[in-house]
Amino acid sequence: MRNIWKSFRALYFAALMMLIGSGLLSTYLALRLAADQVDSLWVGALMAANYFGLALGGKIGHRLIARVGHIRAYATCAGIVGAAVLGHGLSSWLPAWIVLRMIVGLGMMCQYMVIESWLNEQADAKQRGAVFSGYMIASYLGLVLGQLILVVHPQLGPELLMLVAMCFALCLVPVALTRRIHPAPLRPAPMEPRFFIKRVPQSLSTVLGAGLIVGSFYGLAPLYASKQGLSTEQVGIFMGCCIFAGLLVQWPLGWLSDRYDRAVLIRSVAVGLAITALPLAIMPSVPLQVLFAAGFLVSLLQFCLYPLAVAFSNDHVEGERRVSLTAMLLVTYGVGASIGPLVAGVLMKTLGDQMLYAFFVFFSLVLVWRIRPKAVTGLHQVDDAPLHHVAMPAANSPLAAALDPRVDEQVVKDQMHAPVGGEDTEGEETLVSEESVKPDSV
Repeated sequence: MRNIWKSFRALYFAALMMLIGSGLLSTYLALRLAADQVDSLWVGALMAANYFGLALGGKIGHRLIARVGHIRAYATCAGIVGAAVLGHGLSSWLPAWIVLRMIVGLGMMCQYMVIESWLNEQADAKQRGAVFSGYMIASYLGLVLGQLILVVHPQLGPELLMLVAMCFALCLVPVALTRRIHPAPLRPAPMEPRFFIKRVPQSLSTVLGAGLIVGSFYGLAPLYASKQGLSTEQVGIFMGCCIFAGLLVQWPLGWLSDRYDRAVLIRSVAVGLAITALPLAIMPSVPLQVLFAAGFLVSLLQFCLYPLAVAFSNDHVEGERRVSLTAMLLVTYGVGASIGPLVAGVLMKTLGDQMLYAFFVFFSLVLVWRIRPKAVTGLHQVDDAPLHHVAMPAANSPLAAALDPRVDEQVVKDQMHAPVGGEDTEGEETLVSEESVKPDSV
């Protein structure tokens, strides 16, 4: 592990600085709007714009990297993101903030793609799991440190925006100074939505629910905490504890996922999430101890949904389709993460701040209803299922599958470097509609 850390420390540092800046920016904007008495709808719209930018960046990033190369694309996007961050301090007009937030998301997606493609190309096949774990730790650690900055500097002035911009400037340094060879050119993974909707509908439902919940959490939990009377320092600690819970749960989750039925685990997590979020959903005012305890437990469970769904879906999809599957899962997650903050923001504005966690309860119960372990027949289960569970990083790009050790190295290269379009999959398998509950409704 020490050799891996030494080999990839520059890229891990770049990811760390990016996530420090991103985590701090999200919480800062929510608290700044709360201090200005702006309603939650705008806070949700800002987070939705960020995820829309991430989704858009997945398409634009491939073209930009193919045109100018990895280092120039990374430097360009880091500069644009830094300028967009500082732009928040030049104007208080909220529609302009939404545009700037979308630009930040778009630029960051391109940066993710450069870092992850570089990690994938430089990682030996036997080391890919350890490399992926290091990237995950750097991602979560960056998000936690971004929240804890608010403890040291609780004033919501332009200094925090300068600090965010500084993080994006510093993340440029290790990439710009690299002496490594450029990774190979990238091409988008082919999308096969109809195939995956029929093959793994339960996994897609779980990913959509995870996007709705986690996207709303990142955008609106700081606002909710501030409305509960927490100071800026306490909000930073609250968010840091919640995100740290997401890191903490990944290893025990992997142990459970490799030993028990994953559909049952998803349903159990959804039940637990509904129960733990219920006190915060029904109590307009929550004691500090209850808020931290319940918030930590809710985060332990909400950060389980996406990695469980990824592992569950990979059990029922052939190896040559797993890169395309990851692209489909990320698009589904992005749709949920774009819609969730908007809907939750409207609910908080009209019915009260506790509606954020009522939103979590509702969609957790939807997943309890939607996930049906008995509907999984094993008809399309791969021979070596269940595949080894992999802890997922806090922020993913469409290239996350390339680092996933469950995906065969040659499959990744074929998918990433082959022309887009792929083969026609219609009629390839004998598929039954989801309503019949006969296929692997994963």
